[in-house]
Amino acid sequence: MHSQLDFKAIRNGVIASLLLVVAIYFGSGRLRNFDPALIAYTSATVFATFGIVYRYSVWLQKPPPRLYWRRGWQLFLRPAHLPRNLVRLVKLVFSSFVLQLFIVRRSHLRWGAHFLMSWGCLVAFAVTFPLVFGWIHFEASPSDPAMYRAMVFGFPAGSFPANSLVGWITFHILDFCAVAIIIGMAMAFRRRMGDRGAMSLQSFSMDFLPLVLLFAVCITGLMLTASATWMHGHSYSFIALLHAFSVIVLLLYLPFGKFFHIFQRPANLGVQYYKQEGAETEQALCKRCGEAYASRMHVEDLKRVLDDLGLDQRFEDGTHYQEICPACRRRNLAVNQLETIGGPGFL
Repeated sequence: MHSQLDFKAIRNGVIASLLLVVAIYFGSGRLRNFDPALIAYTSATVFATFGIVYRYSVWLQKPPPRLYWRRGWQLFLRPAHLPRNLVRLVKLVFSSFVLQLFIVRRSHLRWGAHFLMSWGCLVAFAVTFPLVFGWIHFEASPSDPAMYRAMVFGFPAGSFPANSLVGWITFHILDFCAVAIIIGMAMAFRRRMGDRGAMSLQSFSMDFLPLVLLFAVCITGLMLTASATWMHGHSYSFIALLHAFSVIVLLLYLPFGKFFHIFQRPANLGVQYYKQEGAETEQALCKRCGEAYASRMHVEDLKRVLDDLGLDQRFEDGTHYQEICPACRRRNLAVNQLETIGGPGFL
């Protein structure tokens, strides 16, 4: 079985990459504020953008994600429910993305590891990408060389003394992110090495390789700070090369490994609206026992998805398998097993 390239996804990836290049060109003042030394980082980011958009486009074309995607937007944008949906969106973003409370139910250790690593990465990305693209840069004030000005898209966005607490925090924010990520990784390794359930399911490529790449980026970044602060720049060039290599490998890995779920996770917001709509609307009744077991919308959508996948689950009398509740399905399975082994059947 061979896979073919999806030309629609290729088109989307190329468009996204070109838009990023255009944004870098104009956002950096037609490259006036772009550092040519960062071209390798930028090239890796453009490639990662293409890969992420390509994979996301392919993923959305699969029947289940496509249905949830369309239904989610359809339910969210209804004019009569839009104000309520906007309020719910704020609550969902705060609980699911800011606090990430959905992980607390699994394990507090798992939540702590995920919280530290995710926010460490997100803050680091939010700082690094604008700096690499030339959207943000710092320059000494013409009137006072001890003052630094933050320039955003070529416009002044505030100033601070270079030796102040604000300046120290600003220039070391990536170090804080690296420490948070390393602590989160230590917690993740502890869980993975001590949880038998996790040990039975984990693999190197999906579970350990992402942590190894993150650790390489963080430790080399901290080594750069240590070299510049305490070692008088000793081996700085070599460490910078190692750091650049680790960052580029991480960027190239983004579309293909476990980190891709960072971009999939926001789509789960649409699922929450889907579940809410299902709970508030007509319920489906089982064709066997007459009991309600799921929303009518969910059952009809599931039947449509199965048809799109080429899976026919209809019985000879026209009843669809999804129109039967789970309890009756288990009873039917028991009946079929008894008939297969030659035992007495029952109705």
